[in-house]
Amino acid sequence: MRIASFNLESLDLQPKTNLSIEERIRILRPQFVRLDADILCLQEVNSQHLPGHEERQLLALDRLIETTNYETFKVVSTTGLHDKGAADIHNLVILSRLPVINHRQIRHELVMPPQYQRATSEPPNTHAQQVNWDRPILHAELSLSDGRALHLFNLHLRAPLAVPVAGGKMAPFVWNRVGAWAEGYFLAAMMRTGQALEVRLAVEKIFDEDEEALVMVCGDFNAEANEASVKIIRGAEEDTGNGQLAHRTLTSLERSIAHDRSYTVLHHGRPQMLDHMLVSRAMLGSFKQFQIHNETLEDELVGYRKTDRSPDSYHAPILAVFSSD
Repeated sequence: MRIASFNLESLDLQPKTNLSIEERIRILRPQFVRLDADILCLQEVNSQHLPGHEERQLLALDRLIETTNYETFKVVSTTGLHDKGAADIHNLVILSRLPVINHRQIRHELVMPPQYQRATSEPPNTHAQQVNWDRPILHAELSLSDGRALHLFNLHLRAPLAVPVAGGKMAPFVWNRVGAWAEGYFLAAMMRTGQALEVRLAVEKIFDEDEEALVMVCGDFNAEANEASVKIIRGAEEDTGNGQLAHRTLTSLERSIAHDRSYTVLHHGRPQMLDHMLVSRAMLGSFKQFQIHNETLEDELVGYRKTDRSPDSYHAPILAVFSSD
């Protein structure tokens, strides 16, 4: 069994994007074919309107997977806030060759939105406001050939980009006060770790029912292994201090490869592992190999400034191979 994860970075159709879908297909489809996945978790898949249909459709993705094995896979995805088809942007999608028993999205079901009163707003805030997650989490339960279920979580955590604060900006990426930027950065961290907590609590519910459950959490964490959001989801013994909870720890599969190859993003010359696959101990028993397809990866900071409309993603796909199917 081959499970992959890939942030496509705003896959969309014209006129909402300057790139034609044909240009993106030329670069992305060979990467899909190389992954040869049985299950493919995708992030940042935008949706489109189809004439005569009220719900938005994943038309760009449909075009991308045409003529590939994925064309016949079951597709499950997150929806917009009002549950009328896919959200406008940044949907989470799972393509599965395996039967899907059920699926759901999780957003403020297990963790309520924190209440926070901004300290640097101009004009000043007079009361606390809700801090809502940007995106839901996508949880699918898949049926394996041996009768067991695989619990798969596809996620895209909040990026470490400061949340707008009223009166704090001069331009989209230019702040007029350090304090306002600092508060916006704090709010982004709150959202990212809050999402991570909700993932961990969802995993805990699964372990409460079956301590030998097959669980994988994968996607774009927007954080490296030693950062709070990854540590919250992992639940390592060194953090809980309780060896009797070891069976609930999730293991990072990137640990199985050389450190100098362990990166999915290049940022200003610095390799970063921001995309992860974490698995339960029961699932680790059938794990065989982990791959990061980062051979063609370009520096995202240089690319955004110097490259005119790159059709590629600045995230590398990741792939895990297991012996069972």
